[in-house]
Amino acid sequence: MSKNNSRTYSYYFDKFGLDLYDFNDKERCQRNYIMYMLNRTQRLFEYKGLPDTIPQRMLEFMLQINGFACFAKHNGKLYAFYGGLGGEPDEYYRPTTCVVSNPALKFSDTFKIHENCVIVRNDSFLYGLIPLFSRYATAMVENDISFRMASINSRIEMLLSAPDDATKKAAEKFLDDLADGKLGVIAENAFLDGIKAQEVGRTMRTFTDLIEYQQYLKASWFNEIGLNANYNMKREKLSTTESQMNNDALLPLVEDMLENRRQCIEEVNEMFGTEISVDFASSWEKLIEEMEAESNQLDSEGMIGIGTDAASGEQQTGIGTVGEPDMADVRDSEEQRPDSDNDEEAAQGDETQADATDAPSEEGQEHMETADAGVEVIVDVDVNVGDEERSDEDESDGSISDSESS
Repeated sequence: MSKNNSRTYSYYFDKFGLDLYDFNDKERCQRNYIMYMLNRTQRLFEYKGLPDTIPQRMLEFMLQINGFACFAKHNGKLYAFYGGLGGEPDEYYRPTTCVVSNPALKFSDTFKIHENCVIVRNDSFLYGLIPLFSRYATAMVENDISFRMASINSRIEMLLSAPDDATKKAAEKFLDDLADGKLGVIAENAFLDGIKAQEVGRTMRTFTDLIEYQQYLKASWFNEIGLNANYNMKREKLSTTESQMNNDALLPLVEDMLENRRQCIEEVNEMFGTEISVDFASSWEKLIEEMEAESNQLDSEGMIGIGTDAASGEQQTGIGTVGEPDMADVRDSEEQRPDSDNDEEAAQGDETQADATDAPSEEGQEHMETADAGVEVIVDVDVNVGDEERSDEDESDGSISDSESS
């Protein structure tokens, strides 16, 4: 059994090749990034009711690559064609015809848009995803090359310089061996006599920057197609608000793509009598449901409050009802306020206490017992001196005595 497996693996390796990845082949590396991302976006939408003549994979491939597809009938069957848009522009300078040439079906024709064909758009401007994907793929390829160069340079401890060609060739062979992961061997003494070395200052910061940049590009690319990938560079834990701050930026593009598909598919159904429908699929549908659930929860429960823990200095996130204060914060603020402020509020809130403004004393201490808690509270009361003396009124739970009369 193992022999068969060995022969099978050998067959596939020999047939398709197992070459080393060439980082310097920028075009091929860029194509690889784009194709792998297109594999992911194949799961972006899900169709129901498509005829057998229109495979979903080919339809999405055509829409995402070319930006549009022409739905038209040939020999009584509905197809999705790729063609050239043209004709006399309408009042909004939009094309009115689509020229189709299909070698497999051995036909070519010019269809009139909205009459005998429907142009299904990938997005509002029929742009497709390749320009967007190409931007990120190109940047990531360049970053891969920089990372590889930094990785190779980390193998050498110093830069070499040679006075003649022979010594230079020996130095180049030495560096080639290092790049291939081999031990460098010096064959002649002339290499040691003529070579000059300069130490190279290396730091891991270069690798850290390149890794962070690659992560930023990859996360931004995923965010463009509606997948939430965090690219926050903070080297500490994220609060709830920070982790959800880019949710609103995830959906505009993919929602525009879905809306254009729905509008065009509705026209296809009316023109050709089909019952095709389209909606988000897999990860995108789940993401939208989670975001809607979070939004509804925040609307019902209140707002998200972010504070700082006095002990640890870390951000704390809590959800509370709008307008309802945190009782711990209220108690802390009351403890920090002067005694006179607290006692004045307590005196105003208790209807059974004497009216402090009627007291003739300028300064005094009032001893009163609260009816609910039975706690003795000392109140410092500042009273303006009136023009006339007023007699003290005895209250059921306390009294105010004159210490000084004007």
